[in-house]
Amino acid sequence: MSARAQPMSLRTDPQVLDDLRTRLRATRWPDSPAGWSLGADTDYLRELIGYWADEFDWSAQVSTMERLPHLRVTLGGLGIHVVHARATDRSAPVMPLLLNHGWPDSFWRYLKVIPLLSDPAAHGGDPADAFDVIVPDMPGFGYSEQPAHPYDSIAVAMLWAELMTELGYERFGTAGGDMGSHVARYLALDQPERVVAVHRTDAGMPRYGGDPDDLTDDERAWIEAGTVWSRTEGGYAAIHSTKPDTVAVGLTDSPAGLAAWIVEKLRGWSDCDGDIEKVFTKDEILTLLTQYWVTGCIGSSMRVYHANAVMPLDQHTRRVEVPSGFSLFGGDELKPPRDWLERTANVVSVTEPEHGGHFASFEEPERYAQELRDFFRPFREEFAG
Repeated sequence: MSARAQPMSLRTDPQVLDDLRTRLRATRWPDSPAGWSLGADTDYLRELIGYWADEFDWSAQVSTMERLPHLRVTLGGLGIHVVHARATDRSAPVMPLLLNHGWPDSFWRYLKVIPLLSDPAAHGGDPADAFDVIVPDMPGFGYSEQPAHPYDSIAVAMLWAELMTELGYERFGTAGGDMGSHVARYLALDQPERVVAVHRTDAGMPRYGGDPDDLTDDERAWIEAGTVWSRTEGGYAAIHSTKPDTVAVGLTDSPAGLAAWIVEKLRGWSDCDGDIEKVFTKDEILTLLTQYWVTGCIGSSMRVYHANAVMPLDQHTRRVEVPSGFSLFGGDELKPPRDWLERTANVVSVTEPEHGGHFASFEEPERYAQELRDFFRPFREEFAG
C-alpha cells in the first residue's frame, strides 16, 4: 500500500441521514396522473420515498459494501475511491480487470459481479477465471472527489492509466458500459501498449462525420434510430450537456427530485418490462440513491456530459485496434449493427445475450460475469509467471 493509496470507510455522518429523512417526509408532491408516460410515476415514487424515510437501512447496506476492499487513491490532486478486490485463488495466471461505470451510477453498477469475478470458485466457477478486479468511481461520481472542472472520458482514461500504475499493474484488461464504454475505449485508443483487450456492452451514441454513402444500410438505420431516440428519450442528456447546474440545484436540494431523475432511467433502460422491481429491489435502488445523496455528486456527475459534448468529432470516430469484444444484451437501448462495430474496432467477439438491459452487470450478474470470463480467457497467457 503506497502513501497515495489508503483504506477508506463509507460511513456517513448521522446528521446527514437525519436531514435526509426530514426532507423525505416533507416532500411536496406534484399532480401527475400520467403514470410513467411523461416521466417518473409519482405513485411509485411516493411508495419508494416512504420506504426510504422509514424503513431503508443504510447502515446495513454500508456494512455489506464494506465487505469489499475500498481504497482512496490520490491521483491528479483528487481523492479517488476505488474497489480493489484481488483474486482469491492465484494458482493460475491472474489478469487485472478494470471496470468502468456510467451514469446514473457508480461502482454500484458492479457490486454483484465483483465477487463472481474475483472469486469464481466460491460461486460455482473455475478458479482459473479469477481476476484482480479494480472498480473506481469516476471524478465527480460516488465517493470520488468532485473536480473543479469536469473530466471528459479521455481525461478519465488517462487518470485510470495512472491508477493502474499506482496499483502495480503494467498490463490489464478493461470493460465498461454507458459512459464507461467510452472510458474503456479511450484507454484502448490511448494506452494500446497497456490494454491487452477491451470489452464493452454498447458502442455509445452514433457519431459519424464522413460520407453517409460510405455506410451500409444497417449503419444508416442505426444512426437514424439514434436520432429518433435522442429526440424522444434524450432530453436528460440535452440538459446535462448544456445547463446541468440549473437542474442540479433542485436535485441536490430534494431527495425526491433526485429519485425521480434517476429511477426513471433505471426503469426505462433496464430489461424489466415496465416493472422496475422485476430487476431492482427497493434496497438496491435506494443504495444507489443514498450514495448520490450523501456525497452530493449529482451536479458533478451530470457535468461530464458537457465535457464529452465539446470533444472534437474526430475523437469519436477513431478506430480501436486493441482486440475488442461486445456483449449486446437483448433489453438494452440502440444495439449497434455488426458493420458499425467492425468499422470502429478490431472486433474479435460479439455475443447477444437474450436477457438484460443497460445495467446488465447488475440485472444479470452471472451472465455478465461469464461474458467477461469467456472473452478475456484467451488473453490470460500473457500474465503467466
